Amino acid sequence: MPRLEDHCWSCSCASRIETKHSSGANWLAHKAEEMMSIITSVLSNAYGSLHDVRTANLIRRGLVLFTVGAFLALVLNLLQIQRHVTLFPEEVMATLFSSAWWIPPCCGTGAAVVGLLYPCLDSHLGEPHKFKREWASVMRCIAVFVGINHASVKLDFANNVQLSLTLAALSLGLWWTFDRSRSGFGLGITTAVLATVFTQLLVYNGVYQYTSPDFLYVRSWLPCIFFSGGVTVGNIGRQLAMGGVEKPHMD
Repeated sequence: MPRLEDHCWSCSCASRIETKHSSGANWLAHKAEEMMSIITSVLSNAYGSLHDVRTANLIRRGLVLFTVGAFLALVLNLLQIQRHVTLFPEEVMATLFSSAWWIPPCCGTGAAVVGLLYPCLDSHLGEPHKFKREWASVMRCIAVFVGINHASVKLDFANNVQLSLTLAALSLGLWWTFDRSRSGFGLGITTAVLATVFTQLLVYNGVYQYTSPDFLYVRSWLPCIFFSGGVTVGNIGRQLAMGGVEKPHMD
């Protein structure tokens, strides 16, 4: 009999211990589930906030690039019109700015796209651009770009080929002085090709025309202008992506 009682007592103790272990495991599982839900919620909120900040920053940079591109396009196009490099219909010339209304928004959109692509391509290639990363250098780059545009309508050469070679050398000099990156050179060439093809289509369809065209329907130096413009806008986009923090440049 004592053995039977001892056996029953040990069985009841074992069942109570198993119940305690089971309830403890359930409690730990419940607490772990609560902690995981809290961590997931915090991470989700943090990611959402970070995503919102990045989106707002991207929109801000795009608006700045659009404004710069539209302003430069308006000023430089007026310069070409005054020098009779480009010809527009009479109804266009009667507008307030004596220029086609669609040029600033088109160039502004192109500037925003190119300027946002430059830092993205740098990040994708794993080659962060560190050469002359400061606003003073960016402003000098803009000044040189405007100078190249001014030279395209002011300099007098025997033929357009000599002028095109001169502007090509100046454009490469701008890239070498203010960029020197493979991504900058590649995007500059891509910008020049696409913009030149788009301009050829506009002139072909009679939207406007160039005087003395020597490269199908446009001037042969036009790709040089687009190349230097792409490099200039790219430098602005890179600087905006840095948040305006100046860093020592590498000569």
